[in-house]
Amino acid sequence: MTRSDPARSAAALGSLPEWDLTDLYPAPDAPEVKADLAAALDRSKAFETAYKGTLADLASGDRAGLLAAVKAYEALEDLLGRLISFAGLVYSGQTTDPARQKFYGDVQERITTAGSHLLFFTLELNSIDDAVLEAALAADAGLAHYRPWFEDLRKEKPYQLEDRVEQLFHEKSVTGRGAWNRLFDETIASLRFSVDGRELAVEPTLNLLQDADPATRKAAAEALAATFRDNLRLFTLITNTLAKDKEISDRWRKFEDIADSRHLANRVEREVVDAMVAAVREAYPRLSHRYYRLKARWLGMERLNHWDRNAPLPKADTRVIPWEEARDTVLAAYAGFSPEMSEIAGRFFVRNWIDAPARDGKAPGAFAHPTVPSAHPYVLVNYLGKTRDVMTLAHELGHGVHQVLAAPNGPLMAPTPLTLAETASVFGEMLTFRALLDKATTPAARKVMLAAKAEDMINTVVRQIAFYTFERKVHAERRDGELTSERIGEIWLEVQAESLGPAIRLGEGYETFWTYIPHFIHSPFYVYAYAFGDCLVNSLYAVYQEAEEGFAKKYFALLKAGGTRHHSELLAPFGLDAADPDFWKKGLSVIERIIDELEAMDGA
Repeated sequence: MTRSDPARSAAALGSLPEWDLTDLYPAPDAPEVKADLAAALDRSKAFETAYKGTLADLASGDRAGLLAAVKAYEALEDLLGRLISFAGLVYSGQTTDPARQKFYGDVQERITTAGSHLLFFTLELNSIDDAVLEAALAADAGLAHYRPWFEDLRKEKPYQLEDRVEQLFHEKSVTGRGAWNRLFDETIASLRFSVDGRELAVEPTLNLLQDADPATRKAAAEALAATFRDNLRLFTLITNTLAKDKEISDRWRKFEDIADSRHLANRVEREVVDAMVAAVREAYPRLSHRYYRLKARWLGMERLNHWDRNAPLPKADTRVIPWEEARDTVLAAYAGFSPEMSEIAGRFFVRNWIDAPARDGKAPGAFAHPTVPSAHPYVLVNYLGKTRDVMTLAHELGHGVHQVLAAPNGPLMAPTPLTLAETASVFGEMLTFRALLDKATTPAARKVMLAAKAEDMINTVVRQIAFYTFERKVHAERRDGELTSERIGEIWLEVQAESLGPAIRLGEGYETFWTYIPHFIHSPFYVYAYAFGDCLVNSLYAVYQEAEEGFAKKYFALLKAGGTRHHSELLAPFGLDAADPDFWKKGLSVIERIIDELEAMDGA
């Protein structure tokens, strides 16, 4: 069965779950939503009236009063987070629906208005003298509980602006970056791609690039290029506008490097990221270049076309994997590591916390949304029955488990920096891969599994660092003026050629494929977090394989920490240090060894 037979494929998937959002609110038009939106504004105004201009005095003399302020602020963050999470999830389920678009936009505006009355709080806290704040934290156990949050706030201090400028940035975000993000999302969701007489949305079309039939892959690639080309002017405008918007913000805040704001948000040092990027780029020839030479030979080609990059190997299992089998595979793999981990992941299935069908208008890709600690996470996937879809499910459930475990830290300290947020997701993928590999009964089956894992790792490490390099070049050149569509395409091809190597032919149309990557729009420079997480997990999994006593306990402690500890503290119990250049080489060597084994098996 191939992807060109959509009716049979859909039937083979079985019943796919759709999430139940009533744990947040009964419906968009429910009176609870209206009441909470009104309460959010009223309570935010009251908070501002009660505490603005008082925090230094509270820190000096009334520490109980300061603690009460922090707790009130935290409760407001939970309320605002619940509202915007609900609106965002409703919108993600059908981004082209006008009613959902309006609901999301209206809630976003109301939340921004309420939030403007809270802006003063963190700014004013950071104006308190360091010695005064430290004395307050030392004297009051309740305040000391929030020390990680206070320390994170202090890291933002050098880049904060005068209160009214911060308020202007905040209020204009709805009509600035937020509006351009929404335009991108709604445009991508509404695009249609003509493949063999069928009009498909972006997700099913991208999925055809994994089809066993070369003609189908080519047709899908050509359809993608044609539609992207038709919309190139809009995507170029969005990219130029958002890059300039970021440059303005960075300049006002006095960030030195174009990615420093992301590093700060990730609580990771620029030097650590630079060392990782350098190690990955230096390893391109030993990783992607070498692997794609092998794959071209396996497919009987001198060079792969760009639409062949994710083609299944000969003898690969291209059947449609039913949803129930995907669920059982992931939960069993998790259970092999920890019954508790499997139980938490199982909640997503039995309590309808997952939205799986690939509907027209639904947000493409996949994510795990933590919502707020007073509720629970939700997972979105576009499940089409490929082995890679099973891995995506394992990845997002890893995020979900992490978010559940970190939630007791509360709204202020549960969120995890992106670099560590990818740890549980990639670890979940690794557990699932190893469980599937153990079931491989023949050398040919093992070869296919290893090749699939090598491709996933290359996509996670090499491809994401290439994305990061692309973003850096685009943002750097944007500082000298707008980039044309042609110039962005040239940068894309240069970076992709460097990362993929000479075994892949980047044909006509591929210069437009930068247009659909949502991370470039929503979270500039986010992408290196995937490589960080993959290399980290490779090293972490090696510790696990050595059967070190107490690994699971230490691993759960890492996940439960949420955003309360720096990556150096969390990795120390495992004997790992991301500041050590050899750390990245160890992580990359795991991928090299898989390719070594594949070369040794060549002919299997």
